[in-house]
Amino acid sequence: MEAHLGRKLLYLSSADVQAIGLTMAEIIVALEAMFREKGEGRVEIPPKIGVHTMPDAFIHAMPAYIPTQKAAGMKWVGGYPGNSKRGLPYITGLLILNDSETGMPLSVMDCTWITTERTAAATAISAKYLARPESETVGILGCGVQGRSNLQALKTLFPLKEVRGYDVNSDRSATFAREMSSQAGIKVIPVDDAKQAVVGNDIVVTAGPILRTPHATIQRGWLAEGAFASLVDFDSYWHPDALREGDKFCTDDTRQLEHYRQIGYFQDIPPVHADLGELVTGRKPGRQRPEERTFACNLGLALEDIATAGLIYGRALERKIGTWLPL
Repeated sequence: MEAHLGRKLLYLSSADVQAIGLTMAEIIVALEAMFREKGEGRVEIPPKIGVHTMPDAFIHAMPAYIPTQKAAGMKWVGGYPGNSKRGLPYITGLLILNDSETGMPLSVMDCTWITTERTAAATAISAKYLARPESETVGILGCGVQGRSNLQALKTLFPLKEVRGYDVNSDRSATFAREMSSQAGIKVIPVDDAKQAVVGNDIVVTAGPILRTPHATIQRGWLAEGAFASLVDFDSYWHPDALREGDKFCTDDTRQLEHYRQIGYFQDIPPVHADLGELVTGRKPGRQRPEERTFACNLGLALEDIATAGLIYGRALERKIGTWLPL
């Protein structure tokens, strides 16, 4: 990634980032390539650090470097569950992209859309290795931004036919069903309780707020044999006995999961089978038998953000999108 000549950086607003037109399929390809680099040990990513100004809220600093993409930078991102009551998004923040040869800032961009899309792409990549390829039915628990993006990402790789959407706010699940039926072109049904969104489905995605103390709604026996579950909200939705039914519990970065465990999360989860880099490189096996129950608990890595931001920056230069600001 070459720095732009002169002491200036490109500012990309939320509208600018979305106007780039990056597709979910492109993000999935970029992230799978990045996870291959991670599996080969050719990236740099320290565990995220942060401050916590409210219960179950966070503001995290997330740096990363991907040498093959010459992409380096940091995301400064907040997640506040109470924001919906104020008409604000749960996730907000900025991403700084740097030139890898000089360290000079290249771009500052809104990270909300990037966070949404790369999180969903990681679910889809995990499902590629851990779900049955013929999976047709999905349960979505949490019908907000992540519920929507995860459905779109899964539809990119799987022959989906039916979705059941559950949310603690029944109006939200009804809106989700109506809008996603149209956008995704598949049957989406709102359901009244969480169990209906889990039992019998090939894939289950839990996408509620991330909680230090899980509410543990999903019980043992709900997840079908052969199903895959993506825990976008960490273990918040899952009873430990339900997680222990799994044959493989995976994550995107084992070291980062251990860091979270030390600060109070993940106090009762199964041993980690593999991280996503190990799955992509084949160092550890993914699904081996049709009847396996598999889990992916992806924590969200700065590598995903930087890989996506690098694509956005390059395309912004090509299309002359954004505002140049002096350093």
